Order: sequence, then structure tokens, then C-alpha cells
Amino acid sequence: MNRFENSGEAKLRYGTPDFQVIRPGSYVRCAVTGEAIPLELLKYWSVERQEAYADAAASFRRESETPGA
Repeated sequence: MNRFENSGEAKLRYGTPDFQVIRPGSYVRCAVTGEAIPLELLKYWSVERQEAYADAAASFRRESETPGA
């Protein structure tokens, strides 16, 4: 499989400590910023909300926005 076959947005199932690819792709979108995150750089996500985050600041921002957090 070459690089261009999976150049679209992936669909993932986020778990602990890894994620599972449901639909192949090369990136996911940050739930806070909308930024495309290449899968090889994905480090932050929420298992509970099933969301990806571009960085720790985006993860913290979402956590602080969540009622009851």
C-alpha cells in the first residue's frame, strides 16, 4: 500500500493505551482546533469522548470545557 492510498481522514476507536483503525487514512482531526493530525504524530486522545487532540493544551482545553470535569 502506498502513501497516497490512505491520504484521507482515518476513523479510529480510541483505547488505553492504543487506538484501533476502523477506517484507514493518514490523519484525524483535533476535536478542539480542527487541525489535521497525522496518525504517526497522534499522542493525545480521550477514551471517554472518543476524540483526538492536537496537543496537551487542546486536551486540557476540552477537559476544562466539559461539564462535571
